[in-house]
Amino acid sequence: MKPVLVLLVSTAWTFTGAQYYYQGLMDYLENRLLAIEDRMQFWHEQSHRYHTELQDIKKLTAETIDGLRNEHSTLFKDLEGASVRVDRVEREMDYVETRTSPRACANKADKVVEQGAWGLEESRGEEEEEEDWEELYSRVSDCVEIVSSIRSVKILKRVGSPKGMWTRDPRSSKVYIFNGTSGNSIYQFSSVRDFSRSPGVTGSRQIRLPSEFTGAGSAVYNGYLYYIQREADMDVQVVKYDLLSGSVTDIAMFPVESHASVYSLNPETVADLAADDEGLWLLYATSDSEPNINLAKMDPATLDIEQIWDTRCPRENAEAAFVICGTVYVVYNTRLASRSRVQCVFDVNDMVISEEAPLIYFPRRYGSHASLKYNPEEKQLYGWDDGYQIIYRLTMKRKLLV
Repeated sequence: MKPVLVLLVSTAWTFTGAQYYYQGLMDYLENRLLAIEDRMQFWHEQSHRYHTELQDIKKLTAETIDGLRNEHSTLFKDLEGASVRVDRVEREMDYVETRTSPRACANKADKVVEQGAWGLEESRGEEEEEEDWEELYSRVSDCVEIVSSIRSVKILKRVGSPKGMWTRDPRSSKVYIFNGTSGNSIYQFSSVRDFSRSPGVTGSRQIRLPSEFTGAGSAVYNGYLYYIQREADMDVQVVKYDLLSGSVTDIAMFPVESHASVYSLNPETVADLAADDEGLWLLYATSDSEPNINLAKMDPATLDIEQIWDTRCPRENAEAAFVICGTVYVVYNTRLASRSRVQCVFDVNDMVISEEAPLIYFPRRYGSHASLKYNPEEKQLYGWDDGYQIIYRLTMKRKLLV
């Protein structure tokens, strides 16, 4: 009887202990679940807050974008208006420049010639006046004109590469097209009118040269083509080519580095040939370290150098040049093409003084000049601008007032 009682007491004790254990476990699990629910509630509240903030940011961003679009539209309209006003101002400037040209500083040869030195004293007699003038006039050529302004501009057409050259023989009506800055083929048209009416270079006579020309510095003068030939590790050569017979009549070599360009904005042009009333000229730089443009007077028959000058016109930012009556006009621009302008003038006869040299601005165009060639018979410039062929008609005045 006693063992049975002990067993019952022991079983009751064990059952009571297990009941307490499971109760504690349930309490623990219940507390953990409550904690998880609290954390989930916190996460839900945080997520809702982040969502609300994100919606606010999205709304603010959309409002800012709309505002920027409106400001962009307003700014674009303002820029369009400014562009129209700038174009109007430039047209007015072009008009004013055709009426009155501002003055520029002109570089002269080694000895500065004062304006008074050219005048004749009033106290001299008429016979002495004539003798002094004859002595003065014998020092210079018959050509005594200087550019006063650009009278008109004619954009003829657009043919070929952004860089090239075109010109007209002063002694004939034939026009010659040099497409690009190198090659051995040029195109000949009977006249400017034929060139303007033809589609591209169709209808032209193609001339194949015996060697490649380099740069945009060729010249046509009295039925002959003068062009620059450059070979590796050799000096620059000037080739004289008879356009009628189709043969080379002479070649002259000049001590010019083959990689030195005469104009910094057109590095392909290592030398530039120019023709005017006084003959044939060569613009060049002896080396890449030479800061200024040099000028040489050439004999068109033999290609001999007659005289050399340092124009003191800088090569930096120069894009082209032309020669009229022995006066060099160097045209300057900027790396980002702007309005070209004649900013340096040099006269080989010392007949141009500072007060007479106009600062000439070219009308706004498409890019920058690759070449400018003067025709003394027409008093016009033939320009190549970003593939466009342009004619500038010039107004001239006398260098000396007599």
